[in-house]
Amino acid sequence: MNSLRLISALNRMALNSGRPLPSIMSAVHLAQTQGPYLPVSRSLSTTPIRSDIDSAAKFIGAGAATVGVAGSGAGIGSVFGSLIIGYARNPSLKQQLFSYAILGFALSEAMGLFCLMMAFLLLFAF
Repeated sequence: MNSLRLISALNRMALNSGRPLPSIMSAVHLAQTQGPYLPVSRSLSTTPIRSDIDSAAKFIGAGAATVGVAGSGAGIGSVFGSLIIGYARNPSLKQQLFSYAILGFALSEAMGLFCLMMAFLLLFAF
């Protein structure tokens, strides 16, 4: 088990340094002094211009996703407008029309919330 750790540590040191190790004894000495696991850190570095373009793309995408909220408002208005028209034409179907209107309201509101959720994901998660 320890030999496997030593071999993997030696491989990581050889890959991280970019040059061949001079001897196995110096590699063993490095492995003993630095421990069996070497931290490998990789970071994504971007230039300031690239960062500005990325943030601008986030804002544009979030604005485009927010347009769906306006569609949700229009859909809710259409549903309840149709409810009033249907109730005016046939008052005896009040309960059935109201249950359909609530279903249409819920579906339309859910789509608006999904659009809002995508906007927040674009802004804060990516």
